[in-house]
Amino acid sequence: MKELTPTGRVILGMLSMGRNTGYDIKQFVDKSTRHFWAASYGQIYPELRRLEEQGLVQSRSEPSGGRARTVFELTDLGREALREWLETTGDPLWELRCETMLKLFFSDAADPRYRIEQLRTFREQQERKLEQLRELEEPARTGSHNGPYLSLQLGLALVGSMVDWCREMEHQLVENDGSV
Repeated sequence: MKELTPTGRVILGMLSMGRNTGYDIKQFVDKSTRHFWAASYGQIYPELRRLEEQGLVQSRSEPSGGRARTVFELTDLGREALREWLETTGDPLWELRCETMLKLFFSDAADPRYRIEQLRTFREQQERKLEQLRELEEPARTGSHNGPYLSLQLGLALVGSMVDWCREMEHQLVENDGSV
């Protein structure tokens, strides 16, 4: 199997769902996987070229309205690489980067009341994210692919749990005058 980068996995998956230009891929990432796996134009376009060099995708020029437009599609080798990655068992990468968690970790160096404000701000942010995810629920449930709905349900559960945890910690901190 060809070694796929994380961005390569996103691209092959998007192409399997019918997204066919770098722009289409980025737009759909911004509406879907960015909640748990983002990709920028600066990652997508070089990776599309790399995947093409590996024979996993092929491109063709389809100008539109006088503008250059390159359309990509999976090759048989690309479909196989995607399938192999999807069917690989073992410990998948789990990575969490959360500045609030980092600030809470080091919060003993600040005024204890600062913790409450950090939690409150984080809870409000996660409540907004929860609303954004809920808006995606109906389209995902009725869409032609089951995977996005499963992923969305996990996201709703995780973000909902974070909101609940923040509320509980805020309550405890207020009761304990800013310290746990």
